[in-house]
Amino acid sequence: MPSFEHHGASIYYEEFGQGFPVLTFAPAGLQSVIDVWRGGSAPVNPTTEFAATFRVIAMDQRNAGGQSRAPITAQDGWHTYAADHIALLDHLRIDRCHLYGQCIGGSFIMSLLKAQPQRIASAVLAQPIGRVGAMAPGRSARFDAWAGTLKDHPEATKQVLDAFHQNLYGPGFLYSVDRAFVSSCRTPCLVLAGNDEAHPFPISEETAKLLPNAEFIREWKEGAPLAAAKVRIKEFLSKHTLR
Repeated sequence: MPSFEHHGASIYYEEFGQGFPVLTFAPAGLQSVIDVWRGGSAPVNPTTEFAATFRVIAMDQRNAGGQSRAPITAQDGWHTYAADHIALLDHLRIDRCHLYGQCIGGSFIMSLLKAQPQRIASAVLAQPIGRVGAMAPGRSARFDAWAGTLKDHPEATKQVLDAFHQNLYGPGFLYSVDRAFVSSCRTPCLVLAGNDEAHPFPISEETAKLLPNAEFIREWKEGAPLAAAKVRIKEFLSKHTLR
């Protein structure tokens, strides 16, 4: 099984197809693992949808319930995940790629675009997460559900997890980046709208408006709009492959 070690973390990944690389980030919040793509809950499964044309790379995020493991500290945040993503690209000797991410994948994408924009040819953000309004008190139910899966992490004390939660969700908007960065990001992006509490439509809409080089798809999750969106995503990725 393909995995590699870096800075105390063991990261598991899989590859599908051949061609220009597309690094993907599955939905499900901090429980983002490859099996979410395979489970049928995501409208687009890039590991099958794009593999005929592209080299698709999927990964289990650290401590997400899959096969990637790492210690948990109070200093962890979006930069910690970005370091995993950069290390994976380095491990695979990939100098340039596309990104495709759903849900939390949108925040992963923006964090990586901030860290190494020269490495990303284009990005597709499907129903990105974000906060509308003030941060609710306490930890979110989704975060606590993830925390409940941490069976072999005695270092993950309440104080450590409280700090980690604040590092992730305290900043607001797209969480990993602010509006000023989004407005400055020149990477071509395709944004597929969210339409529920976890993926608010206003977040998707504002993200698409702020990005200087963005396209926006409002309807895409089922039926004819989904079929059309799949075609458009492939065309978008192909258009930016040679740039």
